[in-house]
Amino acid sequence: MLTVPSGSIPCVVLTGRMKNTGTLTELCTALDIHYSNIMAEILRFIRPSAADDRRLPGDPAELWLLPVEGFARLEIPVPDFQETDRFQIHRARCTGSKAFRNRASRNDWVSVQTGGEANYGDLRGRMVARLLALFKIRNILSEAAAVHRLALVPILNPINGGRFHIPS
Repeated sequence: MLTVPSGSIPCVVLTGRMKNTGTLTELCTALDIHYSNIMAEILRFIRPSAADDRRLPGDPAELWLLPVEGFARLEIPVPDFQETDRFQIHRARCTGSKAFRNRASRNDWVSVQTGGEANYGDLRGRMVARLLALFKIRNILSEAAAVHRLALVPILNPINGGRFHIPS
């Protein structure tokens, strides 16, 4: 693990740019993910967001034309265990259903903050998810030309209200 020196606060970084990912259909082909699955999730993400210039279009025909960049790694800074002013960089990888280093596909498990500290019992608002795709969409149809960094993650549903089993 890389360690970031004190005095600088690192940010989450997308790395490992994928080749031939100019549109959503090309990204789906590169990751071997069905196009309708990713489009349905993007549209579900767009609906609750406020209407403004930075928002992605809600029409699938317009989304299909937006430029997309796919990535294979997400570098996540995690505070060091005892020295909270130092960070370790954890790398979460995703290959869709494509092989990773001539072996099976690699889609790492990540923790996603989906609610406040009071949600999901002992999980404190965090849910476990599998990282399937990392990508950036540039909204060239708006004047702001905003860039949206998105991840496709199927989230596991907690049982027992998110409480740990007593014997464990």
